[in-house]
Amino acid sequence: MGLGMALAQNLDAFTKFASLSMEQKRAVIERTHGIGSKEEMQAFVDSMFA
Repeated sequence: MGLGMALAQNLDAFTKFASLSMEQKRAVIERTHGIGSKEEMQAFVDSMFA
């Protein structure tokens, strides 16, 4: 699962991500490059924007 799909499943996280600056968004995206599973991605999104 990609970042977009994980964000789509968490409306609060989606809203918070959308409010970030481009630089902040790029930093979040960079952090996802090492994530290897759908569960890890969802956990990352849930914890990042909790």
